[in-house]
Amino acid sequence: MNRLDRIREAAEKDKNLRFTSLMHHITEDLLRSAYITLNRIAAAGVDDVTWREYGKKLKEHLPALHERVQSGRYRAMPSKRIWIPKPDGRKRPIGIAVLEDKIVQQAVAMVLNQIFEVDFLGFSYGFRPKRNPHNALDAVWVGIAKRKVNWVLDADIKGFFDAISHEWLLKFLEHRIADQRLLRLCRKWLRAGVSEAGQWSKTDVGTPQGAVISPVLANLYLHHVLDLWTDAWRKTARGDVIIVRYADDFVMGFQYRNEADLFLQQLRERMAKFGLELHQEKTRLIEFGRFAAANRSKRGEGKPETFDFLGFTHICAKTKRGNRFTIRRKTIAKRLRAKVKKMKEGIRLRMHDPVPEQGQWLRAVVLGHLNYYAVPGNKQSTDAFRTAAMREWLHALRRRSQKARSLTWKRFQRLVRTWLPTSRVRHPYPTQRLRVTNPR
Repeated sequence: MNRLDRIREAAEKDKNLRFTSLMHHITEDLLRSAYITLNRIAAAGVDDVTWREYGKKLKEHLPALHERVQSGRYRAMPSKRIWIPKPDGRKRPIGIAVLEDKIVQQAVAMVLNQIFEVDFLGFSYGFRPKRNPHNALDAVWVGIAKRKVNWVLDADIKGFFDAISHEWLLKFLEHRIADQRLLRLCRKWLRAGVSEAGQWSKTDVGTPQGAVISPVLANLYLHHVLDLWTDAWRKTARGDVIIVRYADDFVMGFQYRNEADLFLQQLRERMAKFGLELHQEKTRLIEFGRFAAANRSKRGEGKPETFDFLGFTHICAKTKRGNRFTIRRKTIAKRLRAKVKKMKEGIRLRMHDPVPEQGQWLRAVVLGHLNYYAVPGNKQSTDAFRTAAMREWLHALRRRSQKARSLTWKRFQRLVRTWLPTSRVRHPYPTQRLRVTNPR
């Protein structure tokens, strides 16, 4: 049993244990392991040092870094802020830490995860070991299909990562962490500030989205603000209540409308207490479930509304035989259009590259899309993406030269069969996978 396993064992054995001495676990070997696990092609921070450049003198850098961390001379650098476009046209701020900050953050996250993983609840799926978005999607599908759910709350926390209260976050850390040296490290990262276009600005609230330490801190924050409170609330409810959370994105199901309304009202108050706010336009309570279509039809209303979660639009539907309720999932239309546009731009940039290089790149793009979106019932959307890839590739090949314009569909089909994967279902039905990963 290694050191980290012993931390987890102690945390699991005593749920009220506060760890008074953790910094000695931040060893040179752990820093090396942290360095190895980092993204090797990630953008550099304000010091412009890349993973590869740092690794050239790793044997010199790590001992010096370890000494600074243990002696207290380590100083956190500001994160470099960049803006990346979102599918809805807005932009998301991302904070890029310098490489040494990433290494130390990763090492500390490895320690903190051993402690908090035993505390986090089962309906939390984001950024946790052995859990992924499809596990959360399965849980939503099974929860709505198999439990008495008639109303769905599709909630969105407004600017969550930028609104986290440092004061509350440190209090939540102190529930389990009594090591002041480790708490000081976390304070340094929270207060390091951001650098944008060469200008430094102070950060009194929030944790940089994209920072290595942010996922565990964000999960810890919502564990105390949302998860524990919701879990206690639903135990007092008269009807069924389900919740599935992935990072700051969560979906809830209710049996009764009045309980859903009451929860939403109290949730807004709960969020405000901890400096958070539900997005007014993106938080919706909709009628959804096995009886939604029939109930709305009786009232002379249209089809049940849909909701989006983790890249998929969820729709009330019937099985192929038409005798049972099911939930159909399809790629969010905006996401699909944005992905096709990005792929089209990529093909144009590579228009004059050798055909095998184009084929390899396009295969990786299509395969990556299918590996995520090729769930049962979504074949129409994945077919559409693959067809768009074929169309754009053929168009680019025919534009390469006068001779290339004579490329026939038959010859092109040989390239397609060689390079592009077929659009087949790549995930099991939610009930099958959930039964394997959660035997209960």
